[in-house]
Amino acid sequence: MPQPSNLTSSSIIETRSLVKAFGLLPALRKLDLSIAKGEFVALLGPNGSGKSTLLRLLAGLSKPTSGTLTIGGWELPREAAAVRAQIGLVSHRPLLYETLTARENLRFFGRLYALPANTRETRITEGLERVGLAKRGDDLVRTYSRGMQQRLSIARTLLHDPHVLLLDEPYTGLDQDASLTLDGLLTEAHRDGHTVVMATHEMDRAVRLADRTLILARGSLVHDAPTAGMDALALAAIYTDITGMASAR
Repeated sequence: MPQPSNLTSSSIIETRSLVKAFGLLPALRKLDLSIAKGEFVALLGPNGSGKSTLLRLLAGLSKPTSGTLTIGGWELPREAAAVRAQIGLVSHRPLLYETLTARENLRFFGRLYALPANTRETRITEGLERVGLAKRGDDLVRTYSRGMQQRLSIARTLLHDPHVLLLDEPYTGLDQDASLTLDGLLTEAHRDGHTVVMATHEMDRAVRLADRTLILARGSLVHDAPTAGMDALALAAIYTDITGMASAR
């Protein structure tokens, strides 16, 4: 893989005057953003504020209307193939094949990521152990609970050791135990140096897990601040004041 030519010493994600419109409806309005390598960023905002749109752009699943977007020094969508090798996406939908076992799912995605066979099998075994599914690795995914499927989604996302993890409301539908497991997995990924961008409505998790919170409203970035020294109540007050809406949690 070629080395990036325009990555700064600290940033891995950069947008400049990024615009995404659907017809005449702007979803993102001239967004300027820089995220450092290894940073955990919580992305907050009301429904329709542009959070999912931004994540889809970062994942290479949608094309900007105008402006520039780079990940790891490569520009989207022009160098999408190089970017996709660096990212892993977890959404509120597991994006798994229910008629395959957990191991077969990971093997399928490992082939998509072009992992060598010996490396692939080692990472599959390690991944299942990491998310607590080693004993259920040969069971069909359709027999899994929602929380187990989400844990498997994390294992899928980490399989090719991406630099950037993108998460769109990953706690949706999870019970308390599954949510705590996901907390641990994200904390570990952050500690291991992965850059994490997570869209969420959960103020407590935003301040507890992330280094920095961003708030979007009507497609614009209206708040950008570190979480150090902030609690969930203070963040919720800022959120309400800026957006005019009460936080979900």
